Amino acid sequence: DVFEQPQHVGHKKIEFHISTDIPAVLQINSEKEEKNDLYATTEEINNTGFGRIFPAPSSNDKMETEEEDEEIPSEFISRKDLEKNRLSREEMEKFSVFKNYEPGDPNCRIYVKNLAKQVQEKDLKFIFGRYVDFQSEVERNMFDIRLMKEGRMKGQAFIGLPNEKAAAKALKEANGYVLFEKPMVVQFARSARPKQDANEGKRKK
Repeated sequence: DVFEQPQHVGHKKIEFHISTDIPAVLQINSEKEEKNDLYATTEEINNTGFGRIFPAPSSNDKMETEEEDEEIPSEFISRKDLEKNRLSREEMEKFSVFKNYEPGDPNCRIYVKNLAKQVQEKDLKFIFGRYVDFQSEVERNMFDIRLMKEGRMKGQAFIGLPNEKAAAKALKEANGYVLFEKPMVVQFARSARPKQDANEGKRKK
């Protein structure tokens, strides 16, 4: 409706406004006016075209946001921030926690260590939630954060992600990210006990 209204009113506007505004000069300008009308009508046609074109950019935007899911949800960290606060490979070599670093065997659970005392589950969700599609109930249910706050396991966490691909991406992008002035060491968890059967099934395929 919004686009149709100007179309109906459009032609009348051009015809009537010109004649009422400059009646004295009408005869002299009549030829020009006709030409202008031609241009105006072509403009009107173009304008109607905009109505059709308009939804296309929005669908492109949707496609872009799907492809670059980096920037969509503000409740999770952006890729830029991840990269900005991540140690380079050279810097990692200076830290003893990265000595003999091995990512481990790919699976859908990751193991994070060297976490600062003040790290909370919400901080880990802020970082690793970007690898989960929260609109999917399955992925939402598989996303699981276990942060150890006491005993020998303090400063470590296990994070369950929807699949190996998400876990591999998380490991690649978050390993060496400095959280509360301490770089996180991210590896694949050694034993994904709850989902081991599923993983073995996948490997056989």
